[in-house]
Amino acid sequence: MSAQPVAVPSSTLHPLRVSTWTCYTMILRWNLGSLGPMLPLVVVVQALLAAGVVIGFGMLIPNIDADTSGTALFLSTGAPTVLLMTVGLVIVPQAVSMARANGTFTYLRSLPVHRGILLAADLTMWLAVALPGVAVAVVVARLRFDLTLDVNWPLLVSTSFLVALMATSVGYAIAVSLAPTLAQLLTQILVFFVMLFSPVTFPVSQLPGWFQTVHDWLPVRPAADLLRSGLASQAYVASARDLVVLLVWTTVGLAITLRALTRRA
Repeated sequence: MSAQPVAVPSSTLHPLRVSTWTCYTMILRWNLGSLGPMLPLVVVVQALLAAGVVIGFGMLIPNIDADTSGTALFLSTGAPTVLLMTVGLVIVPQAVSMARANGTFTYLRSLPVHRGILLAADLTMWLAVALPGVAVAVVVARLRFDLTLDVNWPLLVSTSFLVALMATSVGYAIAVSLAPTLAQLLTQILVFFVMLFSPVTFPVSQLPGWFQTVHDWLPVRPAADLLRSGLASQAYVASARDLVVLLVWTTVGLAITLRALTRRA
């Protein structure tokens, strides 16, 4: 976050002088400028993480190339969920916590702009960063395991957007609700929880019964099941309950964030 973008003059954002769209685009450009050289770095890290999940986890599973039980397919269709969750629950809270610590967050809140516009611009930026990881993960998986995916494109696109929005909104809520140091510590715990203790790259049946029940209410497994059904629609089917769980978590995340943004500093 070393780049120092030009500050947005408050007068140019007066709600009576410019449209909502103009305010939104100006804040979005300012956010992108704030990331500076970090933006392409985050995209590169996403690509490396996509390859790491598919290739690295595949090395941990014996005889995965000769496996006929669908292990490679399960791992490959779970990788996009890991990527989206990593961006939303780890990278976003860390970036927002850094903005709170260096005063950028406070400056943006001081502008005469509706708080919903501030949030929408931030979410747009992070969705743009997160969503390409889905495509990278699918390409790497096809090259590594020579898979033939039965993609349901409308379901995949809509589900990817919803999962990315859910993870980003929850991550944003974590960052604005907790002290910056505590939020960054929590993100380190979440990344291990998602990658090692969530049924994304392995079947939920491998978890104890009580832990399976916990994951029925957490957003990670439902997100993975929805994405998986979009990538391999003949092999996997998601339930309406998965969709409801994601919508609830998205709503809660957005509500907490908007309340924090509108609260007096």
